[in-house]
Amino acid sequence: MRRLDLREYERSEPVALAVDERDALADILRGSITIEPAAGAEGVYRLTPGSTIGALEIGDLSVSIRPKLSISRVLFLASYAAGRIALHDRFDYRDEQDIVEVLALQLAAAARRAFAAGLLHGYRTEQEALPTVRGRIRVDEQLRRRFGVPLPLEVQYDEFTDDITANRLVKTAGARLARRRIRASRSPVEYAANAVPEIVFDRLNRHYRHVVALSRLILRQRSFETERGGLRASGFLIDMNVIFQEFVTRALRDELRVSDRVFRADDRIERVTLDEAGRVRLKPDLTWWDGGDCTFAGDVKYKRIEDAHVPNADLYQLLAYATALDLPGGLLIYAQGERRPAQHRVRHSGKLLEVAALDLSGTPAALLARIEDMAKRVRAMRAQAAVPALPAA
Repeated sequence: MRRLDLREYERSEPVALAVDERDALADILRGSITIEPAAGAEGVYRLTPGSTIGALEIGDLSVSIRPKLSISRVLFLASYAAGRIALHDRFDYRDEQDIVEVLALQLAAAARRAFAAGLLHGYRTEQEALPTVRGRIRVDEQLRRRFGVPLPLEVQYDEFTDDITANRLVKTAGARLARRRIRASRSPVEYAANAVPEIVFDRLNRHYRHVVALSRLILRQRSFETERGGLRASGFLIDMNVIFQEFVTRALRDELRVSDRVFRADDRIERVTLDEAGRVRLKPDLTWWDGGDCTFAGDVKYKRIEDAHVPNADLYQLLAYATALDLPGGLLIYAQGERRPAQHRVRHSGKLLEVAALDLSGTPAALLARIEDMAKRVRAMRAQAAVPALPAA
């Protein structure tokens, strides 16, 4: 199998690709890769990945997209965002390893610890048609489906089994990383990335907490297996934009010591619109709510900036948030290396648009200390929003 190693945001050397390989790459990584024909050669291209990392296979082509950050730093950001998972720290990761291999090692280590005493069992409610009575008869369903027919019986019963949600999550996560179907009596259950179930832990299943949290992290990423004109494609991909946003949101929330109902991510905010008719909807990445009033709004940006200034579109977006929410300003948070700190006072409105850079280097403790400084800025902006504006002269 041919191997192609790419790095996030770095332009590759010329690479020979068949037309179907090129088209599959462009489709799978749509919006997160630039494919340019190399000068002087037919079927040769230079590839520049965006913020999507991971591994994929297209026919006999194996593609690895490594992050610009170290593997250990990506794991820290992702695990913290997923619920401060304590990852296994005995692995010595190399830069040439892809994130899929590393996550597989972590999941295997977590599963060994969780399954050391055997698989967890539990009761699961089943509903099916049987030739004999088991549990209780579902009379309404029996009459609706089989009026006048005595057998089979529509029944409901509780079965004590290892085929429970916690084990399903771990099994499906393993299947996603393996990028192939697991041969077993039961195929892995499919979970949509935005609908991965949560598990309530108690003294009986708390030893599963780590492996379940890691499985949920894996299942919330993008996995696919498809056929494209006879060319098989499969893979596991992580959007670093999402990881960075989720890390900043959770870390700030922890530092501010407020709940997700108070310091909300974009998927939990109330309806915010720019226009009075309510047709132009806005979704800030970060908002702080005091009851029904928003007292802070911000956006989180991991993307690469090519020129010397913050893109106007990002500032316009932040200004729209501040205007619609009637705030004195807003905060743009970039990963350091993408943008330097700055302030922009908007003419005529007086709104202050602040740009902050979060340094992701150093130890996790150092990174969380920088989050503490960022939280102080958020508190200050919230306090300013609470001060009544002076009437115009």
